[in-house]
Amino acid sequence: MTDHFPLHVDIEPRFRDTDAMGHVNNAVYVTYLEVARQEYWRRFWTTGYSTVPFVMARIELDLRSPVKLGEVVRVELRTDWISRSSFGMSYRLTEVKSGRLVADAKTVAVTFDYETETSMPVPDEIRQHFVEIEGRELPGKPR
Repeated sequence: MTDHFPLHVDIEPRFRDTDAMGHVNNAVYVTYLEVARQEYWRRFWTTGYSTVPFVMARIELDLRSPVKLGEVVRVELRTDWISRSSFGMSYRLTEVKSGRLVADAKTVAVTFDYETETSMPVPDEIRQHFVEIEGRELPGKPR
């Protein structure tokens, strides 16, 4: 797998992101992944975020070091693979100033038809946009 991440977003944690121990709460990292995915999607999806045709099916998050107020988290992401009706993404979260690894994560999204409430094939247009953003052909889902 490549170590290249074609997009990153810097996030400065807010006070409300922290827990009683003074560092970013573990649940907040899922929101940080979402913020980065939203930026990725905006690169090619112009009809509005409310019409994005996918739902999250899996989120895997490994926390490596705590983040405190005043630190900035860089969330990098890439699409790793694409199948008939799903795609997988990887994320690397680091603290900007030190470069310290904060977390890494993986998600699986399923393309979804909200009208029929069923999964659907990944549209060819979306497949092509992923390839353009990634700068490479994407393999199928790993076994």
